Amino acid sequence: MQTDLFDVTLTPVTHDLGGFKVHRTLPAKARTMVGPFLFFDQMGPAELAIGGGIDVRPHPHINLATVTYLFDGAIDHRDSLGTQQRIEPGAVNLMTAGHGIVHSERSPGDERAHGPVLSGIQTWLALPEAQEEIDPAFEHVAATELPIVSGDGVTARVIMGSMWGKTAPTTTYAGTIYADIALDAGATVPIDASADERALYLAMGEAWLEGVRLEPQVLYVLKPGVVGTLRSTTGGRVMLCGGDAFATPRHVWWNFVSSSRDRINEAKRAWKAGEFPKVPGDEKEWIPIPEVPKTVSYP
Repeated sequence: MQTDLFDVTLTPVTHDLGGFKVHRTLPAKARTMVGPFLFFDQMGPAELAIGGGIDVRPHPHINLATVTYLFDGAIDHRDSLGTQQRIEPGAVNLMTAGHGIVHSERSPGDERAHGPVLSGIQTWLALPEAQEEIDPAFEHVAATELPIVSGDGVTARVIMGSMWGKTAPTTTYAGTIYADIALDAGATVPIDASADERALYLAMGEAWLEGVRLEPQVLYVLKPGVVGTLRSTTGGRVMLCGGDAFATPRHVWWNFVSSSRDRINEAKRAWKAGEFPKVPGDEKEWIPIPEVPKTVSYP
């Protein structure tokens, strides 16, 4: 789909992970980044079996920051810094990999007891070249700390950056915008043109931009400078993301991201050799490096 509004529209690659689906729109052959965003996954929505849950075993990252944001459910995060943090809807987990971090994500025990639900968005953000090898870090921002812009049937939570006169406290390494926009039936909200690169993603429900109906699980990359009004007839949930355009590309291979292919090859070697740090309290399992990864960069 191509209109005067959009540079490109990215349809998802969907992975069935047994009990729930993940829809991935970035990276794609047609577009690898939108501002610093280079990975965009929607998890669920899903209702998992009693006693079950998600168990993402310890795995490594380099040269990026991960952002986890939930609509429903809960996840327990652990990492090699010793962090233990439960995330629930409306809050943000920001994990900065820097020169290397290992983490796991699992359904909490109390959620498993009654059958976990899971619905949310996980993204990766590239770090500027000068900050790719900084020390790893973790930051949790509670839902109550994120600013909300509301009125006329719209509730927009600013997750990162500044929009509609509000600024989130979440750390950013490059110019970044990220918001969760909930629209009631008949609501409208302006989408301004302040960021270099922007994209809209309909996570659930129904929404339109300037008379163009947005399809669910599709990432719509806006043309630079486009100004428009987002509206919904019956109600919807839309993510707005983007930020400063990166002058240099990023290479992606599995969970590794870097401006240097050599750095990614070194990370592959180090993970195979067991040289990454362990996750305290979750050291018994890990994800082996794949022969053919599901996430790769495109030339």
